[in-house]
Amino acid sequence: MSKTGSLRREAPPPNRLLQLATGIICMVMIANLQYGWTLFVNPIDAKHHWGRAAIQVAFSIFVATETWLVPVEGWFVDRFGPRIVVAVGGVLVAVAWAIDSMASTLPMLYVAAAISGVGAGAVYGTCVGNALKWWADRRGLAAGLTAAGFGAGAALTVVPIREIIGTYGYESAFLWFGLIQGAVVVVLSPLLRAPQPGQAPAAPAKLNATRRDYTPVEMLRTPTFYVLYLMFVLVAASGLMATAQVAPIAKDYGIADTIVFLGWTTLTVALVVDNILNGLARPFFGWVSDLIGRENTMAMVFTLGAVAYWLLGTIGNQPVAFIITAGLVYFTWGEIFSLFPATCTDSYGSTYATTNAGLLYTAKGTAAWLVPMANLLKGATGSWHAVFVAATLANLAVAAAAIFVLKPLRARQEARAAAPRAQIRAAE
Repeated sequence: MSKTGSLRREAPPPNRLLQLATGIICMVMIANLQYGWTLFVNPIDAKHHWGRAAIQVAFSIFVATETWLVPVEGWFVDRFGPRIVVAVGGVLVAVAWAIDSMASTLPMLYVAAAISGVGAGAVYGTCVGNALKWWADRRGLAAGLTAAGFGAGAALTVVPIREIIGTYGYESAFLWFGLIQGAVVVVLSPLLRAPQPGQAPAAPAKLNATRRDYTPVEMLRTPTFYVLYLMFVLVAASGLMATAQVAPIAKDYGIADTIVFLGWTTLTVALVVDNILNGLARPFFGWVSDLIGRENTMAMVFTLGAVAYWLLGTIGNQPVAFIITAGLVYFTWGEIFSLFPATCTDSYGSTYATTNAGLLYTAKGTAAWLVPMANLLKGATGSWHAVFVAATLANLAVAAAAIFVLKPLRARQEARAAAPRAQIRAAE
């Protein structure tokens, strides 16, 4: 063995921790675009009287553009590296919230949502893809930590945003936070880079990770991808409904402004707890999946998610119960953003990880269009009960599919991919 080869094997991959930390901070800076949105819905409606359902269309547009363009952004990342894509994303984030601060019509609000979605998707897809490439040996944990920045980042700013909205108006909150968050992303973007061949370790054998690198076109020809996609849509639709509607749900329950802790209202405490638990779920269940397998973890956590939705719909109309059950919903939903990207990269390899995981991530955009339907279902039935029943059933279906459909399907796919290698070795 050459001296160079020995050094490459023994020396730790360079910059892995720096790459991970930079990605997490960038994710924190875009978290409010989704998880802080619920704070703006009622103030916007109070000023313009557009109606919640119409305002929430902006949320759906944001999620759609955030997700559906990630494969395109991922292609640029895989081809040109992560720096420029993240920098552009930071600029778009700042521009979008500046437009939100002065939006006087629904179309203007929708345009801002589309721009913010493109910016957030550029940052999100790049940072998660970079983590998947650098940390194949701890892929679930690394993807979870990166996604946790997006899930928990808003917890740091729930109280400041509410205070600014209450004191200066929601327009000032949009402007100030948009400019600050976008600027931080732009400043950090030059630190990001993709691993060179030999710098990142291989995935452990126990995770049934493929040794083959599938191109996006090859991935789209496999049934495994479409099973993952459908599972992602079902779980994401449930979680997006909760994250977009938690403030209106608390208001409809009549407990949003009930004081529960040190002068904090039920809604404020719930939002802080929710965002913290949402963030913790991503690295925690990602780490668990590194230990016991992706499908086993999915079955466990989505079953717990079904219980959480059921409890929120049945006993969550009291302040403390609302905080606990809503927190459990967030804790059993946020992990999809570590489990699904990790499973995708295990199944299809690291070379095209950003693009492939981005294609799967578009499932979130598909699911976003079901969010306004939650308002319509609530309006038709007069309560949130039917919405939570639907979310419960969706999570139970995905938990079963993880074990009885996805697990054997992935095993067969890897067996077929390994067969040519075994035939070549036998011929030799």
